[in-house]
Amino acid sequence: IQEINKNPQLLPNLTLGFKFYNAFASEQYTLLSIVYWLLGATIPLPNYTCHTQGRHVAIIAGTTSALSVEFGTLLELYKTPQLTYGPFDPMLNDKDQFPSLYQMASSDSSLGHGMISLLLHFGWTWVALFVSDDMKGEQFLQYFEAAMLKKGICVAFTVKLPVTKKLYAGSDLTFMSSIRVSSANVHILYGDVRGLISVDISVQSFLTMGKVWIMTSKWDLVISETNHILHSLHGGFSFSPHKEEIPGLKLFVKTAKPSHYPEDFYFSKLWLFHLGCSLEGSFCGHIGTCSPNTSLEFLPGHIDLLTISDSSYLVYNAVYTVAHVLHKMILEKVEMRSLAEASQPMILPCLQTVLEMMCFHETRHHVVHYDIQNIVNFPAGFRLLVKIGEFSSKSPHDQDLLINEDIIEWPVGFKKTPQSVCSQSCGPGFRKMSQEGRPVCCYTCVFCPERDVSNQTDAEQCIQCAEHEYPNMERSHCLPKMMTFLAFEDALGMALVCMALCFSVTTAAVLGVFVKHRDTPIVKANNRSLSYILLIALLLCFLCSLLFIGRPNTATCLLRQITFGLVFTVAISAVLAKTITVILAFKVMKPGRTMRRLLVSGASNFIIPICSLIQLALCGIWLGISPPFIELDAYSEHGHIILVCNKGSVTAFYCVLGYLGSLALASFTVAFLARNLPDTFNEAKFLTFSMLVFCSVWVTFLPVYHSTKGKVMVAVEVFSILASSAGLLGCIFVPKCYIILIRPEKNSLKGLKKRASSKGF
Repeated sequence: IQEINKNPQLLPNLTLGFKFYNAFASEQYTLLSIVYWLLGATIPLPNYTCHTQGRHVAIIAGTTSALSVEFGTLLELYKTPQLTYGPFDPMLNDKDQFPSLYQMASSDSSLGHGMISLLLHFGWTWVALFVSDDMKGEQFLQYFEAAMLKKGICVAFTVKLPVTKKLYAGSDLTFMSSIRVSSANVHILYGDVRGLISVDISVQSFLTMGKVWIMTSKWDLVISETNHILHSLHGGFSFSPHKEEIPGLKLFVKTAKPSHYPEDFYFSKLWLFHLGCSLEGSFCGHIGTCSPNTSLEFLPGHIDLLTISDSSYLVYNAVYTVAHVLHKMILEKVEMRSLAEASQPMILPCLQTVLEMMCFHETRHHVVHYDIQNIVNFPAGFRLLVKIGEFSSKSPHDQDLLINEDIIEWPVGFKKTPQSVCSQSCGPGFRKMSQEGRPVCCYTCVFCPERDVSNQTDAEQCIQCAEHEYPNMERSHCLPKMMTFLAFEDALGMALVCMALCFSVTTAAVLGVFVKHRDTPIVKANNRSLSYILLIALLLCFLCSLLFIGRPNTATCLLRQITFGLVFTVAISAVLAKTITVILAFKVMKPGRTMRRLLVSGASNFIIPICSLIQLALCGIWLGISPPFIELDAYSEHGHIILVCNKGSVTAFYCVLGYLGSLALASFTVAFLARNLPDTFNEAKFLTFSMLVFCSVWVTFLPVYHSTKGKVMVAVEVFSILASSAGLLGCIFVPKCYIILIRPEKNSLKGLKKRASSKGF
């Protein structure tokens, strides 16, 4: 007002004045104040006006939207405009219902986005909401909950603050008990002043430290009167529309004294109460006369006149708006040469035009800026709102949040940034699993399955690794698998190779012994040709096991099973032929020509080619239908891709194996029946035992083979080949080598005659 009246360029021929009236939290007393103002008297006389001088052109009010609505009913009767400095309310924008009401505050539609951005910045996903129990609070609640849900933020609980209509009316404070037991460390306040009074009263009885409060700027309307609430709100945040600095304010506060405003009783009272002295000439008397340099700068720390609240800034703009509207209107009247009318202006139409132009300009350049302030409460009642960041929004998709975390003062009990989550974050290697019946922010962390990973925090799903990759132990990322196979360099492969070579050398040595002593009775007694064939077949059996070791390729995959099947068929059929030879040899000594003809014609020698041809036919069918091929086994061994030979047709493989089994069973049966035939060198017993060992090995092989995978499966097959071949070699030829090399006297004609005479022949 002082600036306007001293400004020669603004309202040069008019003096702008004002009157202050209290806006109590009680609507009853506030409405009574506006009646006194309209009537110009201290006695309510409706439809009368007692103003003797001056003219009231506007009212600046707006503690609550409800009061502004009730003011409007009275002000419409007097055609007096109302400018509100309270929070923006869309309901008050209805010009049909409120034609003379104008809001200085801009829309706070971006406020919710700013709060959510702050929550996301600190990772707060579990919050409590405190909103006033009115229409505006309900609208904010619906919008805010929907917006939070989209961003993954959940509401722990919601409290609708009871709105008091009288200053000392009783309030339901039971909601405060839920604050202390709540797991949410962040609380959001939104509502009007009447709801805050309930919080202020309750904080006197309930200590709510250890919570971060986020509030809207409208709470500063009663911030200076709520001595208890700021203690609990210490470390909280306040969102305030960005304000420019008011020029000249510091100088005004420094120079303003009660003597300059003798009609302002409250100014003198303020001076006396807080500074403890009175200026000379004051009507308060000489109670501790103030020194000449005393000013409002020396007020106690809890009274900060230089920090402009949002509502004060809007009041400042509202006063200047009224002044400029009056100035513009007077200029128009002067131009029309209607000075008489200019002294009694109709401010309402002009005010409406100017404010609509201002609103249009704001809409075209609509960029919302909020200052984020940290509430800091010091001992002895000194408190500050420290700016720690900004939020700007051009649109829901173009937003920016700046925070200086280094200067933030957190609530008592927090030494670092507090957490407010329903469930702790799931680290890499885990995924979130929702808890039934609870919000989406409440979940259980589940370790990713064997082949899956999650490389981010709070992953919704685990991602399966590619076939050529495997998860690390923490299941946080995939690692490339190593290509592996049963190599010659492996310990297992090297052991099997050594066994195969040792047995091969042993077999070759046995063959050499038999060739060297080919004319001895023990070699000639059991068809030495079949013995040579059997030894050569066993040698090939030992050597064919080497095809299973080393890096597989197409050739080795085809040769493995085919070679194994054919050489074992030759070996088993040779054993069968030797057994039949023993039986024919004893049958020929009995009357009858058939057995003699079979023995003389060498019928047993045809067993080997016949059996081998049958096996060869089976192998030919196998290769023609579904031959073996190279396959990558990515799952049998953790962290490795095993290069193996797929058998192709499993049915064909078991046909080959089954045919071998049937030959072995036939050989075992024939040898078992011939085990007791009398002969000096009857090897039927050794053949029986060798086939028993052979069958035992391969019967054991089947379940073990099916219970293993990868390299171990190949090793089991190689070991079975070596074990069964060694069983045949040891059971059939070791006893003969013992006689040939160690007991040669038993392998001579003289020795045979001596044994025959000792038995009584």
